[in-house]
Amino acid sequence: MKKRTNNISIVPEPALRRLPWYLAFVKLLKAQGETVVSSTHIAKSTGVDSALVAKDLSYVSIVGKTRVGYDVGVMVEVLEEFLGFNRQHKAYLFGVGNLGAALLHDKGLSQYGMDIVGGFDVRENLDGIEIGGTPVYHMDRLKEVMDPDVHIGILTVPVDVAQEVTDALVKAGMTAIWNFTPFRISVPAGVVVQNTSIYSHLSVMFHRIEETN
Repeated sequence: MKKRTNNISIVPEPALRRLPWYLAFVKLLKAQGETVVSSTHIAKSTGVDSALVAKDLSYVSIVGKTRVGYDVGVMVEVLEEFLGFNRQHKAYLFGVGNLGAALLHDKGLSQYGMDIVGGFDVRENLDGIEIGGTPVYHMDRLKEVMDPDVHIGILTVPVDVAQEVTDALVKAGMTAIWNFTPFRISVPAGVVVQNTSIYSHLSVMFHRIEETN
C-alpha cells in the first residue's frame, strides 16, 4: 500500500470529515488482531458508500489490493500521520464552565493530538486551581503565562463575550480557534476557525426526529 504524498489542502472537506471515522474503525480492527479490511466492510461500519470510501482513501494515497483489501496497520499509520493525530498540538481553553471543564477532564483528546495545557476564565475563584490535572488561570494572566508554542485556542465562553475573547486570543498570537459557541466569530485572514456547535447538531437531530413521526 502506498503512503500518502498528497497535501491535506487538496482533500475536499466532506472527505476530510470522514477520514477520522475510518481511522477509528480500523484502529478497533487492529486492536482485535485484524490485518486487512475491505472497503465494503468499512462502508457498512461507517454508513458510507463503499465507492466513496475508496475515493476518500485515494486522496491520502491509500490503495487496497484487489480481492484482498487494505492493510489495517498501514491505514492506521497513514491516517494518523495525515490527520495530524500522531503529533501533539498544544492548546489553551477559554471559558471553564460545564463544557470547558468537561474538555479539561477529557484525556481522550490527547490520543488525537490535542494537548490542553491551560484553561482561562474570568472568575477569580478559579485562578490557580487545577481541573483534570490542567492548571486554570484568570483571563488577565494570559500574557503572563503564555507559552509561545501554543497557537490553538478552544472557545467555550458565553455567546455574549465570544467575539471579545476571540479578539483577545488573536491579539495574543493564536492562529487557530476551535469554536464551541453558536456565535459565528470573525477573525483576520490567516487565522483558522473550526466551528463545532453542539446546539446546531441538536437542532438537526430534533428536526429528523420530527420527520420520522
